[in-house]
Amino acid sequence: MSEIRFVDTTIRDGHQSLWAESMTTGMMLSVADRLDAAGFDAIELLSGSHVKKAVRELKEDPWERIRLVASRVTRTPLRVIVGRVKTFEFNPRCMQYLFVKCMADAGIRQARISDEWNNLEGWKLKVGLCREVGLEPVLNLIYSVSPKHTPEYYAERTRQAASLGVPRLCLKDPGGLLTPDTTRALVSVILENANGIPVEIHSHCTTGLGPLNCLEAIELGITIVNTALPPLADGSSLPSLFNVAENARALGHEPAIDLEGLRSVSEQLTRIAEREGFPIGRPAEYRYAQYLHQIPGGMISNLGHQLRVVGLGDRLAEALTETTRVRRDLGYPIMVTPLSQFVGSQAAINVIAGEPYKEVTDQVIKYALGQFGREAAEAMDPDVRDKVLARPRARELAAWEPEELSLEEMRARFGGPGTSDEELMLRWLLTEEEIAAMRAAPPPSEYTLARHPLVTLVAELAKRKDIAHIEVAKPGVSLTLDRPG
Repeated sequence: MSEIRFVDTTIRDGHQSLWAESMTTGMMLSVADRLDAAGFDAIELLSGSHVKKAVRELKEDPWERIRLVASRVTRTPLRVIVGRVKTFEFNPRCMQYLFVKCMADAGIRQARISDEWNNLEGWKLKVGLCREVGLEPVLNLIYSVSPKHTPEYYAERTRQAASLGVPRLCLKDPGGLLTPDTTRALVSVILENANGIPVEIHSHCTTGLGPLNCLEAIELGITIVNTALPPLADGSSLPSLFNVAENARALGHEPAIDLEGLRSVSEQLTRIAEREGFPIGRPAEYRYAQYLHQIPGGMISNLGHQLRVVGLGDRLAEALTETTRVRRDLGYPIMVTPLSQFVGSQAAINVIAGEPYKEVTDQVIKYALGQFGREAAEAMDPDVRDKVLARPRARELAAWEPEELSLEEMRARFGGPGTSDEELMLRWLLTEEEIAAMRAAPPPSEYTLARHPLVTLVAELAKRKDIAHIEVAKPGVSLTLDRPG
């Protein structure tokens, strides 16, 4: 049977899905050399959203993160996800170029590329930019469920993707919407139309079916599977490497990965999760409603928060139902960033306002104007589009023209001729205050779980609810802890 290779998503999609992108550079460094030694085909490291999160909340330099990890991952290509850099705004071509250039300069070697519409022109632009800076492109075919996302649709889009001559394609299922049956049908169609280009599968576990989908794909001839390591597997993340590899072996295939060497990585990350109070991924229950609203797992909590803010926290189920209608009205966009956010936010507003499209977000108006792709405006329900565009705000937004500045003009706007590429990218994405706070923070250091016995004792005592006061004294050390209240 076939040799099965694996792409690791633990330190990118794993903690994005389960830890809200809260894994620090130090945590990554504590396992980087063992990930590199395991024999992965590639290791995903970050995306545009990770850059902003690292600076804003972790006070870490994202470029330094790449350099530090790359200094320990020397055999395995590090991979970045390339979609929109600024999620909800216009992305000038020069800044898309600068994003991938900064990634390549820091140590990234591959780019997994998405266009939210599976659009040939969007793919062509990003593939060209990645090749220009020396990144190997992997092109996503994003899966969705709707009347227009048929096998014929995916056959056509696969042929278009293959026409770009990329070294690899990826069947990407961000919502965990594939089933074993649809996987069998779709993988066959994609392999038949891929012109011999190798295909990966990337299927989330939101409906609990991700591991089964991977096995179906393997049986049909896909030999590269995206997985994650526990505790950052399952749930809304990717399938567990251990589960997929062991089942693939039971089916007669040979996993080309050092499973035993990776168990210590999984143990390390589990201990980090327990110490930091991070969630541990568990196999998800099957939920048919996911196929109706198709909201990605991480977005459901945001939708609930929007409703709670206005005192409607008990109407989440109604908002999810409304999401189904809004998605149909908007022409069945693929529920992936940023389109899924447009649909979910508008559904929440419809529920809050008590009437569909009584109030409309600027993003939905821009969507109706075609500013997020020609296909958006063409696919919308005509009556809904007319209602959205009949408001004064639509006339204001219709006058907007994209500003395609050169890199030199952007550098002049955001700091002057001496501003480095990395600094320019940060200034475009973030505020001066956010960058300054990051610069003032101490540099990252490897996360260690080793503890002095005294530290262990104090930590265990602090967990006791019946102890309100802890006092420790020894030569050179004095520590007093009081529980509030």
